[in-house]
Amino acid sequence: MCLNNRIRFGPSGNSDSFYKEGNKSSIEMPKWLYDMGLNAYEYSLTRGINIKEETARLIGQQASKYDIAVSVHAPYYINLASPEKEKAEKSIQYILDSLEVATWLGANRIVFHPGSCARMSRQKANENIINMLKQLVNQAKDYLQSGLLLCPETMGKINQIGTLDEILYFCTLHENIIPTLDFGHIHARGLGAINSKDDYVKILDKVENAIGYERTRNFHSHFSHIEFTERGEKKHWTLSDTEYGPEFSFLAEVIIERDLTPIIICESRGVMAEDALRLKNIYEEKITLSNNVNI
Repeated sequence: MCLNNRIRFGPSGNSDSFYKEGNKSSIEMPKWLYDMGLNAYEYSLTRGINIKEETARLIGQQASKYDIAVSVHAPYYINLASPEKEKAEKSIQYILDSLEVATWLGANRIVFHPGSCARMSRQKANENIINMLKQLVNQAKDYLQSGLLLCPETMGKINQIGTLDEILYFCTLHENIIPTLDFGHIHARGLGAINSKDDYVKILDKVENAIGYERTRNFHSHFSHIEFTERGEKKHWTLSDTEYGPEFSFLAEVIIERDLTPIIICESRGVMAEDALRLKNIYEEKITLSNNVNI
């Protein structure tokens, strides 16, 4: 398993300002992030795997030059729960293709949505995903042995597979499966579940009890403020949209106290890099306060 040696912050995709400043290609993104003071980047394959190998390798070279940790988000249309064998196996192939792109980019984390219930029972959908994940682990063994990590994501809509408990069970299937803890999704799915430091403590206690400290220490994360309805997640907002939660400052305190080194990817609408920097600044302010208290 490839471990992260320090906490990192970065965006999912490219902020609107990246293009407004005249940049045209994601090849320019690593330097742009470095100049901002960020050190992580999640490349999005969510709408399809259509990046050329040459382009991906150039992004990877720039990321290595500027010490940007790259992750990949696999296509949204993956559904490992599908009762149709052909569709489920195509979903495995989409993840395998994402793993290949990750090697071009120099990325070591592949985020994916497990699937949805559709007309199945939740139990049956989970059984299907578990079977497909076992098949995926077997087919991806060369990638996993090289250190790549599969990162199933906690989901925000009620009908999606991806409660914290479900994701943690998937992570028990192989040591190279670690959770993507989307705290906005957890908050939305719980209809406003994260309101205090203790709420984050309970989440991370559950993670550590399921998969141990080392994998918990290196969890992958998405963060943004999220609007929700009785069905769960409705819309991602920015940190400036303070009528929505959850709040990051409590999480920062828990990360510091437990000496955790996650990768925090910000998904704020349009300002994901700017808000990633705000998250980093909150974390660093908490570090300063903690050091002052301990003097």
